[in-house]
Amino acid sequence: MPDRTALVTGASGYVGSQLVPALLEQGWTVRVLARNPGGLAQAWRDRVDVVQGDATDPDALAEALAGCRVAYYLLHSMDGKGDYRDRDRRLARRFADSARAAEVGRIVYLSGLHPQGRLSDHLASRVEVGEILLESGVPTAVLQAGVVLGEGSASFDMLRHLTERLPVSFGPKWLRNRIQPIAVSDVVHYLVRAADLDPGVNRTIDVGMPEQLTYLEMMRRYAAATGLGPRLVGTVPVLTPRLASLWVGLVTPVPAGIARPLVGSLINDAVKSEDDAATLLGDPEGGLKGFEDAIALATRDIDPRRWGRTLATVSAAVAATAVAGSLLTDPDSAWSRSLRKPTWQPPASAFPIVWTGLYAIIAVATTAAITEAEEAGDLEKAADLRRSLAVNLPLNAAWSGIFFRSRNLPAATLGAAALAASSADLARRAAATGSGKAVGLGLYAVWCGFATALSAELARLNR
Repeated sequence: MPDRTALVTGASGYVGSQLVPALLEQGWTVRVLARNPGGLAQAWRDRVDVVQGDATDPDALAEALAGCRVAYYLLHSMDGKGDYRDRDRRLARRFADSARAAEVGRIVYLSGLHPQGRLSDHLASRVEVGEILLESGVPTAVLQAGVVLGEGSASFDMLRHLTERLPVSFGPKWLRNRIQPIAVSDVVHYLVRAADLDPGVNRTIDVGMPEQLTYLEMMRRYAAATGLGPRLVGTVPVLTPRLASLWVGLVTPVPAGIARPLVGSLINDAVKSEDDAATLLGDPEGGLKGFEDAIALATRDIDPRRWGRTLATVSAAVAATAVAGSLLTDPDSAWSRSLRKPTWQPPASAFPIVWTGLYAIIAVATTAAITEAEEAGDLEKAADLRRSLAVNLPLNAAWSGIFFRSRNLPAATLGAAALAASSADLARRAAATGSGKAVGLGLYAVWCGFATALSAELARLNR
């Protein structure tokens, strides 16, 4: 085998997919281990040696590692399942044993910046994996990075979507913790250079741009760099990582299973404890990118104002529906007061409170679903969501007219049933863009189902 053969695991992931072409450019023969070769980037898929298999399979690992001078370990679990730490531990040990047996010259692993002391479960797992690899008997370089800035990075996607979609918001108090982000191109540069480290180097290496920022500062500077308006973000002490991840799942396309460990990691500072990367690996030509330069590169193919435009259109339609429904509603009329009502009907004061919250959810969740479908290039799905909303909102306003103005209780029951079915359809379509949107719109559908049952009972009691 050629002396400069590199194995890249996780090659279909965000960093791995950019590391492969960078290694090819530097003259490496690249091999990748992939469960699904069809998921590899078409731009370089035919230029690499593909071993089809899973890193949990010792035979596949042995085949992939045979004759490699360096092996990149870019595997970790971020699926929110409770056993991911144990899975990561077992996977790292198997990889370490296989690399040692194959007499690999070096392992390179990408971990996370972290302080000493108690860590989030996600960061603690990343650190433990690094320790397992360092103790493998194979010279190992554990590069430790903070938030990686680049389109497709889960950390960056969360940052940009929260910034674009929340001009005013409240987050956990640990959004004020310190972070040293880094551009993805600089991470890839360091990863490539790590392959040629002296065999005596077996250690962690912290990487990051010189500037330390808080998450709040990154949100504000992202907004400024992309021409968005000022972002007003406050912090509250009671928002737990689990609650915050559900909120992130509603507002952004980042799945809750990924958002939860990312959000949880923010409880820790993520700054460098040493500056040896430049000496050991050499900085990129021209130096490390600053925050604004990294954002400019990351947003080359992104429209940061898409969310705002869509929200304005959807909100206008939802607001018009709310106004129309309010004008048609007359709970204080003599007819309404004379109705016999079931004991389980909520007090009249509850309805405007519930509907205000639901209208806000409809606007935000539907905007998020439409925007995410468009950004994924699925214009037909986005059009279906718009059509579903265009059916739902007139049904919403019409129910008030049928009930309070026409005073036709059987017809109002049918109208409520149609609205509930339409709301469920809207939630179903939104679910394809993320569970958070489905949950939010699902609450709307459940309330409409309750309204249907209430209308039916009113019709029965007042025949």
